[in-house]
Amino acid sequence: MLTRVGITIIGVTGGVVVGISIAIGVFYLIRYYKKRSNLKRRISNTSTTPIRVNGENSGSVDSSVAISDDLEIGDENQNENRKQFWGGRGKQSRDVGKPLSVSGIPRYHYKDIQKATQNFTTVLGQGSFGPVYKAVMLTGEVVAVKVLASDSKQGEREFQTEVALLSRLHHRNLVNLVGYCVDKGQRILIYEFMSNGSLASHLYSDNNQKILSWEQRLQIANDISHGIEYLHEGAVPPVIHRDLKSANILLDRSMRAKVADFGLSKEEVFDGRKSGLKGTYGYMDPDYMSTNKFTKKSDIYSFGIILFELITVINPQQGLLDYINVASLGGDGKPDWSEILDQNLLGESNPEEVRQLADVAHRCLHKLPKRRPSISDITQAISRIRQRRLRKDASTFSRSDTSGVLRAIELQQVELSNITSMKEMHGTALGA
Repeated sequence: MLTRVGITIIGVTGGVVVGISIAIGVFYLIRYYKKRSNLKRRISNTSTTPIRVNGENSGSVDSSVAISDDLEIGDENQNENRKQFWGGRGKQSRDVGKPLSVSGIPRYHYKDIQKATQNFTTVLGQGSFGPVYKAVMLTGEVVAVKVLASDSKQGEREFQTEVALLSRLHHRNLVNLVGYCVDKGQRILIYEFMSNGSLASHLYSDNNQKILSWEQRLQIANDISHGIEYLHEGAVPPVIHRDLKSANILLDRSMRAKVADFGLSKEEVFDGRKSGLKGTYGYMDPDYMSTNKFTKKSDIYSFGIILFELITVINPQQGLLDYINVASLGGDGKPDWSEILDQNLLGESNPEEVRQLADVAHRCLHKLPKRRPSISDITQAISRIRQRRLRKDASTFSRSDTSGVLRAIELQQVELSNITSMKEMHGTALGA
């Protein structure tokens, strides 16, 4: 009897223990999945997001807005993210003379920007981000001020990404972000001032003074390649620009080029998701347009178009690709790039250098992305063209210099010979 009771007690106790164990396991399992779900939600809300720029006449497109599953600006989580990003400093600081900062970039007050732009009257143009103004800061520094367009549908997220991204990107061939403003409902970016404007303004201007020499075009191509090389291979994680075009290449007072406008830029994070088309027609990779997958090689395609712009001065939105396709066939099956060479370069450029740069540009446009060269290969190819040019110039200068020295020696010898003859004649006259 005791044995049966003992067995019964043991069985009940075991059942209870097993039941409790199962309950505890289920509890922790539910808790784990809840934590994992919350973590994914937070990562989704705070990760770097593709930016859409909404400036008028920008030419850039972003079809992802219509199909986006992202939160709206008025969403509570969005507002919470905004507070976290700006450190809860959305209100005006009492210390109005001292800029605040996020990620090491100075933050300015709206009234300071208003004064620096003479109440926003110093308009430089209309960028893809919004209107652009020239400004003189209290320190005397001349800068370019970009104000987020009022019709931007996801402006806060765009702005956060722009500041966060550019705060870690620093290279001599990237336009530098020197400040920002979050005040009175305005979102403003402050960049270094590029006095010679965009590459597009020089290529398509009717002003003959803006015509670029072949040497300048080679230098600009070299500068752009170094900027892209930093984004693709120097930044961690790598950054894809996604809107490379001649209008987004700015020139400083020395005509050195810098890549600008990171409105559509994105860190290279392979999360398996597809996004809507972003970029500018004429520069967009056909493979990207058909697959919605944007990679570094899509930037390479856009750069190839820019290189052909430098060679031909034909607008990509006015049939540049058709001209390239015709010239690539040539008369004997080999490309004849002289057919589409900018008339201003005839007699001023080296045909072999033109051919070499055009060949590099054409490889960038290969229909298969994997067959396109990497940006480091492109940079090396352009550098070799410039180095050969510099060596040739140095050799020409050396020969010219040597020829000048020999001519001077020859003239001196003639002069000495004349003096000797005069002395001999003078001595003969005295003897007589």
